[in-house]
Amino acid sequence: MRNILIWTVLASLFIAFQNDCGCNAQQDFNDRADFNPPKSNAPDWMASIEDRKLLSHITIPGSHDTMARYWGLLVECQALRLKDQLMAGIRYLDIRMDGNSKIVHGLFKQKATFADVIKITQEFLKEHKKETVLIRVKPEKPFKKNVKKGVQKVIQSYDNIIIRSSIPTMGEARGKIVLVQKDKFDLGIPIHGTDEEGDYMVTNIDKKKGKIQIHLQNASEECGKDKVILSYSSGTGVGTIRGFLTPKDVARKVNPWLHSYLKGLKNIIKAETCYGVIAMDFPGFDLIQTVIKLNR
Repeated sequence: MRNILIWTVLASLFIAFQNDCGCNAQQDFNDRADFNPPKSNAPDWMASIEDRKLLSHITIPGSHDTMARYWGLLVECQALRLKDQLMAGIRYLDIRMDGNSKIVHGLFKQKATFADVIKITQEFLKEHKKETVLIRVKPEKPFKKNVKKGVQKVIQSYDNIIIRSSIPTMGEARGKIVLVQKDKFDLGIPIHGTDEEGDYMVTNIDKKKGKIQIHLQNASEECGKDKVILSYSSGTGVGTIRGFLTPKDVARKVNPWLHSYLKGLKNIIKAETCYGVIAMDFPGFDLIQTVIKLNR
């Protein structure tokens, strides 16, 4: 009996260690900073998209709060560095800026500037000329002043950044950055979010999954028109009264479910169906590739 009890305790500790150590056998959730892509990794997945297809008619894996990698569990939303996210297939970047062109998450600076983001993305596109990267700039409260001027100052020396509002085709966008406009930031193509106010606040994981299903259904109905559609799988319970789920807690539970759900969709969707951008926290390689494979 004593031996059984000892082994039960050891097994419990092993499972707990696995859950917190960044051991990601399923690769739908990733909280490791080291970049070890599987052989099936697809850094040039957009090469197979037809040139005539509009960007608004493509399903695109994205990262929510792309650069939020510092200041602990309450702030962090990603594990991989930007260049590694791009190599893993991420093609939509969610960039939060202050008025000094510093990348932030709320009040927390993320050890990078907007110029760094553009430089890293340009280096990627130089090596992967058939890809395109969508960048949404969000002026972060309370630093909204001068964000647009800061962006314009950085991009003025580049000739491969699209800032017009009309949706480009895949052929027009290859090898280029496409800025995305939302709310009061008005450079780039328009994007429409499927989420409603407060949907990012999570106190119940099952309810969050239900909201994601609704958002993806709405996205499939609106996708392919005159704006890019954006859905989030990310969320946080930080700041809520009825719970304390960090972004990583939410992603750890939502990502495996989302991976399975999207694999199911892949088997039933029509060739013309699209879901726009799916922005995720801590996505693993398999989850990213499953999003990519929704393009048929």
